[in-house]
Amino acid sequence: MTTRKHTALPKARILIEALPWLTRHHGKVVVIKFGGNAMVDEELKAAFAQDVVFLHHAGLKPVVVHGGGPQISAALDRHGIASEFKAGLRVTTEDAMDVVRMVLAGQVQRELVGLLNRHGPLAVGLTGEDAHTISATRHLPEIDGEPVDIGRVGEITAIDAGAIEALLADGRIPVVSSIARSEDDGHVYNVNADTAAAALAAALGAETLMVLTDVEGLYEDWPSSDEVISRLTASQLEKLLPDLGSGMVPKMQGCLHAVRNGVHTARVIDGRVQHSILLEIFTDEGIGTMVVPDGQGES
Repeated sequence: MTTRKHTALPKARILIEALPWLTRHHGKVVVIKFGGNAMVDEELKAAFAQDVVFLHHAGLKPVVVHGGGPQISAALDRHGIASEFKAGLRVTTEDAMDVVRMVLAGQVQRELVGLLNRHGPLAVGLTGEDAHTISATRHLPEIDGEPVDIGRVGEITAIDAGAIEALLADGRIPVVSSIARSEDDGHVYNVNADTAAAALAAALGAETLMVLTDVEGLYEDWPSSDEVISRLTASQLEKLLPDLGSGMVPKMQGCLHAVRNGVHTARVIDGRVQHSILLEIFTDEGIGTMVVPDGQGES
């Protein structure tokens, strides 16, 4: 008698493989920085929303933080405002800041909330201005040793996670735009979303920070090799920081800040891969670069 193979068996195996991860992460906060190609490709956006809702229903507490570089550049063009970058950061005039705020809170956030809420009354949007969630002061980057004024670009000074914690306790998925209210001059500031996600992850005592990028992870020896480093400690990462490309610096600095401030793991993953969040959290392979605190054994 031949044993009939059940076509659903591989699915069952995949679910069982996820069991230790589900057990470990149950009830834990996971902060996800949404960015890169995943923000502009319709299929990737929909898959991202499915992943976040899956995490929620699997008993995790996802918090989404987003920027909106491509959308901001497009909107500034439409308003006839030139996009200028200094020290890797967008120069943000008062006119530009109005556009940034409008795009982040009124366009990108609204679309993301809408995608998540196709699956139920889950997502609630807020900006760092709400309930003093993110406070900042004017950021003056140094170029050739001299501080340079790049306008309404903020450096985070404080996080008050109370509003986000209240939403999580109510079973909601907070979606946070990376805008901050100033502590000292009453202005609103544009804050790097990678930095904001890392600061929120630390303040929330998150289990994991996940940063979506347009690369596979941190490369071993770029551009000579495209071998991805799958795991490294905070100290190993710190040594690599001076040699990283400008786009990866805020992401990896964010990961470093997170694991040095109580977050168990920080991961940079390829947002161009559909369902990359689930692949990273729930499978043995993992698909990105994971940063862990110094002295931590195998995760």
